[in-house]
Amino acid sequence: LSCYGSSSVVAQMMWLMDHIFKYTNFGIVSLIHGDFFIRQGRAYRDQQLLVLKKHLEHNYRSRDRKWIVLFPEGGFLRKRRETSQAFAKKNNLPFLTHVTLPRFGATNIILKALVARQENGSPAGGDARGLECKSRGLQWIIDTTIAYPKAEPIDIQTWILGYRKPTVTHVHYRIFPIADVPLETEDLTNWLYQRFIEKEDLLSHFYKTGAFPPPQGQKEAVSRAMTLSNVWILLIQSFAFLSGYLWYHVIQYFYHCLF
Repeated sequence: LSCYGSSSVVAQMMWLMDHIFKYTNFGIVSLIHGDFFIRQGRAYRDQQLLVLKKHLEHNYRSRDRKWIVLFPEGGFLRKRRETSQAFAKKNNLPFLTHVTLPRFGATNIILKALVARQENGSPAGGDARGLECKSRGLQWIIDTTIAYPKAEPIDIQTWILGYRKPTVTHVHYRIFPIADVPLETEDLTNWLYQRFIEKEDLLSHFYKTGAFPPPQGQKEAVSRAMTLSNVWILLIQSFAFLSGYLWYHVIQYFYHCLF
């Protein structure tokens, strides 16, 4: 939403998403755009991280990307919550209900590939060209926390059929300079865990009071209302239905050709 109305920002984004979306009607658009589809599961984890590293090296800067969108949880809350809580119990970590503990792998690969690492104020490792590229890489982490009324997110069926009443979705932003983010494995893991523990506190406060807590030193959180254009929504929905209809017939055609 923060990028709504800014076509240049959207064009310069790279998205990381589950590989299942590759086979949807917008999958081919994302492939052409240079987004990355990642397979979930322990059997694919190490191999997928290597593929992600190569993808970033060959597509991020060559396509003039300046933003990368990542969901560190690695899946839907309802699907991952039980596994995350079991992992937290086993490793003496806080019990979270509104979020899950983040996965470390993709975040680590992204930071190593796109951030110039410093030691004693000087670039460390790699050739001069690689370091020059990294110096133009990521500069900030924008941490986004989304709160839904009654903790009920809008699912795909609701988005398509529109059977729920209009709701107000609250989005909380925090910004961290890359220079403040540790790159060592253990330190980065702890840093990520701490951010999601803070997210749990943010969401707990929201679902109790109906608002996010104010920043330290302020009496209330400053919010900015954003209303999406009905024309924009109509165009997006029309494109989604039309592309879905065409994609269905493409799949049907190939199915009949094969079987």
